[in-house]
Amino acid sequence: MNSSVQLLVFGLNDRRYALHLAQVERVVRAVDTTPLPHAPAIVCGAIDLHGNIVPVLSMRKRLGFVDRQITPDDHFVIARTSRQSVALVVDSAIGVIEHDAEDIVSARDLLRQLKQVEGLVRLNDDLLLIHDLDRFLSLDEERDLELSLIEAGGHGN
Repeated sequence: MNSSVQLLVFGLNDRRYALHLAQVERVVRAVDTTPLPHAPAIVCGAIDLHGNIVPVLSMRKRLGFVDRQITPDDHFVIARTSRQSVALVVDSAIGVIEHDAEDIVSARDLLRQLKQVEGLVRLNDDLLLIHDLDRFLSLDEERDLELSLIEAGGHGN
């Protein structure tokens, strides 16, 4: 019996990407963010989510795309790393898919320059990159983000 993996598929710049559904808390419409002084460049700011300060991270910056202002048409994928909740700015949440775990190809050897990519899976005529949230930020970015959250009165949940 094959084990299956559930993935949340989201769109960014006319491409599709994914996260493991188990890491996703919810998807919400984008809202204005509050700037976080001294945060890494990848951090767009923070939002207050039910009393918790959640950093908002730019998928565009991480993937090397041209960054742009967050609009009301964008979405935040609220997801949990092993250390805290984060909000990822995406164009749209497309839906949940299920794939056999053996269909996922490890990205460690194929995409060494994209350390935040865990694997790839073929989706119709496209390849879907599956992100590893625990590797999304570098150790320096994690440290700088933690310090900026402390300054802002939060403390990485």
